[in-house]
Amino acid sequence: MHIFTAIKVNFSTLILGMAFAMVIGYAVGYFLRKMFTEYQIKEAEERRKKIIHEAEQEVASKLKFGEVEAREKSLVVKAELEKEMKGERERLRSLENDLERKEREIRAENQKFQARDKQLEEQNSRIADKEKEIAEQKLEYQKLVEEELKKLEVIGSYTADKAREEVKNKIIDEAKMDAAREVKKLEENVKKTADEQACRLITMAVQRLASDHVAESTVSVVELPSDDIKGRIIGREGRNIRALEQATGIDLIIDDTPGAVVLSGFDPIRREVARRALEKLTLDGRIHPGRIEDVVNKCKKEVTQQIQEAGEQAVLNVGVDNIHPEMVKLLGRLKYRTSYTQNVLEHVQEVAFVCGAIAGELGLNVALAKRAGLLHDIGKAIDYQTDGTHTQLGVDIAKRYNEHPFVINSIASHHEDEEAESPYAVLVSAADTISASRPGARREMLETYIKRMTKLEEIGDSFKGVQKTFAIQAGREVRIIVMPTGTDDQQASILARDVAKRIEKEVTYPGEIKVTVVRESRFTEFAR
Repeated sequence: MHIFTAIKVNFSTLILGMAFAMVIGYAVGYFLRKMFTEYQIKEAEERRKKIIHEAEQEVASKLKFGEVEAREKSLVVKAELEKEMKGERERLRSLENDLERKEREIRAENQKFQARDKQLEEQNSRIADKEKEIAEQKLEYQKLVEEELKKLEVIGSYTADKAREEVKNKIIDEAKMDAAREVKKLEENVKKTADEQACRLITMAVQRLASDHVAESTVSVVELPSDDIKGRIIGREGRNIRALEQATGIDLIIDDTPGAVVLSGFDPIRREVARRALEKLTLDGRIHPGRIEDVVNKCKKEVTQQIQEAGEQAVLNVGVDNIHPEMVKLLGRLKYRTSYTQNVLEHVQEVAFVCGAIAGELGLNVALAKRAGLLHDIGKAIDYQTDGTHTQLGVDIAKRYNEHPFVINSIASHHEDEEAESPYAVLVSAADTISASRPGARREMLETYIKRMTKLEEIGDSFKGVQKTFAIQAGREVRIIVMPTGTDDQQASILARDVAKRIEKEVTYPGEIKVTVVRESRFTEFAR
């Protein structure tokens, strides 16, 4: 019984202990769960803050990147706008300069018109005075006639009709003599002043031209950054150079010349395309057949555009209008055409300016004179492509686009292939000579210059009776000293003509060469 009671007590104690232990375990578990939950909450809160912080940083970074990108775009847009504004300002400045030049020309024309009106008024006044004087002289003649008739009727046996006829014949003879004397005076005055007036007009036109001494010439040599690039231009087994020659139609000469490649071809347009393409390829560094074809096509478009712009600018500079667009393109092609190293586009503009200046002084049509001067060498734009002289080609072009007959004749006659049919043709020939012959217009090598001077002296010395020949004024004049005993004045004149004809056949020169034959006789005597 006691054992049973003890067991019962122990069991109760055990149950109580277990209950207590369960309570303690529950409390400990609850506390642990609470601590774990709080830890998870804290950890989640930290992750939330971290995520928010990272998100804020990412947003800030994106905002900063967006600001930088926006700033870069704004700078690019600003640069483009500034570039456009600069181009527009340059265009406006060019237009302002053209307007100012036109205003100056208009003011000059108005002054000329006013001066011409004043001259006309003075001439009209002089004519009125002359008419009045003639009327008075006529009255005097009539009085004299009447007096003579009365005398003849009184003194002689003349009838009135016979006396009238005799007096009339006498007056007519006197009038003819007076008219002949006046005509002779006018002819002498014209001879005295013609050369002076011509020199004044030409000097004035050249001074108003104000052109550069040496015009731009076409370049046929491409400079390379280094000689290593030559191998890349040639390419494997020469495929690059073949592709470039085939695309441009120009021969490339690559030799031992340091840092340079020579372009050879008769077509200046193709030569310019090849030069541009080769420069771009050497700067870019990517040289292969596909790239060569793309660059050449791009350069062809650029050159075509520049040809159009050059032709339009030339027409604008000269101040002519209603020129056919195809003729404007042909004028632009002259930018890449040279004659004795003188740029032909610059040359035709100079000729147009000189023609306009002289035509204005002579009272001719200035616009027509400028037009003839601008188009006189239009045939040189295609003379390397088509058979025929540039004058004949120019005439064909002008006729094709219905140019004025005076312009066509000026083109045909400016090298004396045909006779001049108008004053404008004479102006074009004179202006062409002025532009080609002025100092610095055409560069010549020293060797060529010396050969020409020597050739001129050799031609003069080869004729019989010549004592010595001198080429002076840079080859513009040949002065021949002849022996007076073996040559008379008539032979000297024939000698000058023969030398000039032979120079025309055997010597190439710009402008003209004056041949002067000097025959001098000296007689000496001593007084003793």
